[in-house]
Amino acid sequence: QVQLVESGGGLVQAGGSLRLSCAISGRTFSSSYAMGWFRQAPGKEREFVAAISRSVGNTYYADSVKGRFTISRDNAKNTVYLQMNGLKPEDTAVYYCAAGFIFSTMIHDYDYWGQGTQVTVSS
Repeated sequence: QVQLVESGGGLVQAGGSLRLSCAISGRTFSSSYAMGWFRQAPGKEREFVAAISRSVGNTYYADSVKGRFTISRDNAKNTVYLQMNGLKPEDTAVYYCAAGFIFSTMIHDYDYWGQGTQVTVSS
C-alpha cells in the first residue's frame, strides 16, 4: 500500500508563489512510480497539472501552467514537489498528487492519490 500526503497549500496573492510537497510512504520506493499533480476547482472536473517520470525525471506540463510551475522529485526523501510561481486567481483549486506506473497526463493511469491541499489565490 502506498500513501501520499500533500502539504504546502494556502492563501496567496496573485503573482505570489507556493511550493507544494507530496510525501510518499509505504512498502515501496518512490522511484518506482511516475508522479503527477492534478487540481480540481469548485464545480469543475479534476484536471492534469504536471507529471514527472520515474527515474530519468522527464517532465510534462499543462499549457495553463507551463513556464510558471515546476515539478521535481527527491527520491532519497520520497518527496515530490510542485513549485508554483506567478500564481493567478484561476489557479485556485484543491491540488492532488498521484502515483502510478505510467508517465501520463490521464487520471485513470494513476493508482494512488493523496487527500489534496487547498490553494487559494486572491486578486
